Amino acid sequence: MQVVKARVIVPLIGVVALSLLSGCTDYKRKYDYLNVEHQNLKGRFENLESEKQQLAARISQDQQTINELRRQIEELNKTPAEATGFGEGYDVAFDAAAGTITVTLPNTILFDSGKAELKSATSAELDHILSVLKSKYAGKQIDVVGHTDTDPIAKTKDLWKDNWELSSERALSVTRYLMDHGIPGSQIKASGCGPDRPIAPNTTAAGKAKNRRVEIVVHMRE
Repeated sequence: MQVVKARVIVPLIGVVALSLLSGCTDYKRKYDYLNVEHQNLKGRFENLESEKQQLAARISQDQQTINELRRQIEELNKTPAEATGFGEGYDVAFDAAAGTITVTLPNTILFDSGKAELKSATSAELDHILSVLKSKYAGKQIDVVGHTDTDPIAKTKDLWKDNWELSSERALSVTRYLMDHGIPGSQIKASGCGPDRPIAPNTTAAGKAKNRRVEIVVHMRE
């Protein structure tokens, strides 16, 4: 009976040993996995910290630029067109609170009545604005916004459903021109507002002419 007991005990000891070895292997795998995860998270955290510092530096620089533009306009009596670099002869508005520069072009410069194609393959006005965007505001986000008066589409109703569609297509034409001449697509977007954001009464011909426009809005802040 004692011999039989000995034969039973020996295999049991082997099973226990194998179980312990297997457990050690599992713990090592878990340790290796967690260690890799830790290193990955540490790397991501360090990258985020670096990006955070870079973003903070850009925000600070943007605010300094906005403050300088405001100083030139308020203290040095420069016009927004002069202070922003677009130059006299351009309709430029600067909003320090919003951190935006808006250049407004009347549709008569860019488009024939009821049309959304630019009048010519090249535009002196757009080329000048383009050069300023590239030299002074590279990397800034840009909105191109089309506007119309309240007159319903009549002569070109076969082309456009309404003023919203016409204003959007005009904004797209200007956007494509800027993109074709070097502004990255990731930096620019187009939209149309139709007649809903007038800057003058639509009760006179002069007021309607002011409302038919394309605005190029530069966002100074990130």
